[in-house]
Amino acid sequence: MTDLAERIKNTDWQSITDSMHKNGYAILSNFLSDDECNQLTSGYNQSELYRKTVIMARHRFGLGEYKYFNYPLPELLQTLRTHIYPYLAPIANTWFKALNIEGSFPLEHDIFLQQCHSKNQLKATALILKYEEGGFNTLHQDLYGELYFPIQIVLMLSEPGQDFTGGEFVLTQQVPRAQSKAIVLKPKKGDILIFTTNFKPEKGAKRYYRVNMKHGVSEVKTGKRFALGIIFHDAEH
Repeated sequence: MTDLAERIKNTDWQSITDSMHKNGYAILSNFLSDDECNQLTSGYNQSELYRKTVIMARHRFGLGEYKYFNYPLPELLQTLRTHIYPYLAPIANTWFKALNIEGSFPLEHDIFLQQCHSKNQLKATALILKYEEGGFNTLHQDLYGELYFPIQIVLMLSEPGQDFTGGEFVLTQQVPRAQSKAIVLKPKKGDILIFTTNFKPEKGAKRYYRVNMKHGVSEVKTGKRFALGIIFHDAEH
């Protein structure tokens, strides 16, 4: 996975940082190859890779299913999680400082995971999601425990307009004392979408204020839509 680590290193992280501060999300276009995407979707039915399967309808989360990976993670996911985190931790620390939230995040992911484990958050949170016709995901936030990292990523594994139609990625931004703003994104196969887990700071006239955000997936009209989420904190359950 040396090539993948080099791709991460050579990414324009300043532009990503600027977009995260401004919008709460950023897209790395054409980051994964078709082969890498297909490698991940081809393992969907290999039960030994996963610790838990969730049928969304049973929990009123939407319509579709997702599976949490077991540790150890597949090498591709482990490389992404380990090598992208150090570029996102400074963004998270800037947000916490701007909003006067106590605490900061270490710059190495292994150290952050040790902190999760000290809170009894021991379960892997990387997950692969499958939606078929009519599938959708309700607006939510992926927190999983007392200790959370405020940024996560999604790898788009299917090609919109070819493998599926509909199924847009939706972010909502709840502005204080105002109606929520909807943001609709259409990442392509191989794109990595980076976005806030639950909030971002917004600059006001006198200070920064907190803007809460949720994410979900609109209804898939035709075909199958696969995506993979990487959350940087571990879960209690």
